[in-house]
Amino acid sequence: MDATLYQIETDSSSDADWSDSLELFEDANLYQTRSYGVLRWGQKNLSHLVLKREGQVVAMAQLRIIRPARMRCGIAYLRWGPLCQVKGEQLDPVVVARMASALREEYARKRGLFLRILPHAFVGTPRAAALEAAYAGYDRESFGPTDSYRTFALDLEPSLEVLRKNLDQKWRNCLNRAEKNGLTMVQGSGPEEFQQFIRIYDEMWARKQFEESSDVREFQQLQEKLPQRHRMKVLLCKHEGVPAAGLVATAMGNSAIYLLGATSDIGMKLKGSYLLHWTLIKDLKEHGIRYYNLGGINPEKNPGVYHFKAGFSGQDVLYMPPIASCGSVLSGAFARLSRLARGKFKRSLNDLLRRNPRLQCMPRDNSSEAGHSHI
Repeated sequence: MDATLYQIETDSSSDADWSDSLELFEDANLYQTRSYGVLRWGQKNLSHLVLKREGQVVAMAQLRIIRPARMRCGIAYLRWGPLCQVKGEQLDPVVVARMASALREEYARKRGLFLRILPHAFVGTPRAAALEAAYAGYDRESFGPTDSYRTFALDLEPSLEVLRKNLDQKWRNCLNRAEKNGLTMVQGSGPEEFQQFIRIYDEMWARKQFEESSDVREFQQLQEKLPQRHRMKVLLCKHEGVPAAGLVATAMGNSAIYLLGATSDIGMKLKGSYLLHWTLIKDLKEHGIRYYNLGGINPEKNPGVYHFKAGFSGQDVLYMPPIASCGSVLSGAFARLSRLARGKFKRSLNDLLRRNPRLQCMPRDNSSEAGHSHI
């Protein structure tokens, strides 16, 4: 790599520098924030790589490092990275290729780790094509049997009039009804709004006792740790002053992601969720957000949620599968065993909960992947 043009820095950026640099990227996301990494994995288990061109940051990546005690092997895991599209610019294939090379050199070759990357790209898009070309020397992996790799992506570039017209007829009818039900909207990012959301969420869980893919209280902890400018949006729908429905979303770079939703009994009757999402869409457009990612979908396991999200008339898309580069035979074996064990643990836990409904009333653990439920 030409040291006079490109420079690589590893594990040298401060928390403040990392947060500032996130603001440079169209593809910035919650999972690449320092706060998310520290809360989920711990400061000592994180690594950060920054690529600069003539002293300017052009790509960056936060990785989780997993090393068994007293063993010369491990895994470097990169989720929804690297960030490589600078705001106001087209994705530069040279930068993408340079970053692919830098990640492999640092984590697979120098550190001897099994490098696994979960890209933030949808199959069939120009971004995915650029990543596939840059990472051609990496191995292709498949999603696990418990992973969901589909979502709806709504392009917010059209006018509000067009977006509303494009809504499914039944969805639009529900929105029309919600707007006539005397509901009031509250938006914030502080502890009080999040606590009100949790009350609605707990009521909904007590009613449905569904299998959770994310820990809502872990999101609450994350909200407290995030810098103000990166905090999640919390929207509440109230009826006669009482919270009836709520949602939590993150908006960074050019995209927003629907993370959590909750509705009380009265909220369901008054169609509060429809008004919440429409209010969020208007807010996202005002702040220049281009895409709204509606979260994971699974028509077979959760048809109700699938049909609700399909009503936005977004594009049904598949995520680009994981890619990997192995730094040693031992690390490769460790990675395979870890993935197998994780899959067995998830299946065993789900079987246990199905056989013992009372266990579902116990405090939920925080072992599930925080954030986007589709991965």
